[in-house]
Amino acid sequence: MPRLRPGSLLISQPFLGDPNFERTVVLLCSHSDEEGSFGLVLNRPATLRLGDVLELPGGETLPATHIPLGIGGPVQPDTLHYLHQQPDLPQASHLGDQVYWGGSFSQLLEQLISGQAAPDDVRLYVGYSGWTAGQLAEEVRENVWIVHPNAAAKVFTLTTDAFWQSILREKGGRYRMLSNYPTDPRLN
Repeated sequence: MPRLRPGSLLISQPFLGDPNFERTVVLLCSHSDEEGSFGLVLNRPATLRLGDVLELPGGETLPATHIPLGIGGPVQPDTLHYLHQQPDLPQASHLGDQVYWGGSFSQLLEQLISGQAAPDDVRLYVGYSGWTAGQLAEEVRENVWIVHPNAAAKVFTLTTDAFWQSILREKGGRYRMLSNYPTDPRLN
């Protein structure tokens, strides 16, 4: 079984059947055998932008207002989580390849407002994906997830539209074949 660690991608099997995770790619942000796991779904766009959930100075003229939100998972959909490329942000967790999770949100907002951080260098999510101690490891053993280690950089390189399929194709071999698996095999 591949080792689960922050910065790895969890790619759902094409026949998962859970509407929360069907054809998703999750970035594993935290993992502990004793405490469980925390991740963010990378390829489920929401219909919201940052300006819809926070009142920012400058309103619609501020580029940060237009940062789209994603659905990070089904747990606590009223919370906001973020990935970014700001290594100087206090309390941020480094996930690898210039990708950071969390940190001081007020400082991140200041950087976005002042232009020190570009909107393209930030990904925002409502809710998250969580697993209790041992649950994720068991799901990996049961082939619910394909683990792609040390792949945090993909967060900022692939579009959400084709993320799941692109990651599987990139892995090659049998995974490339899975990338073409139909959403509903009964329609073939």
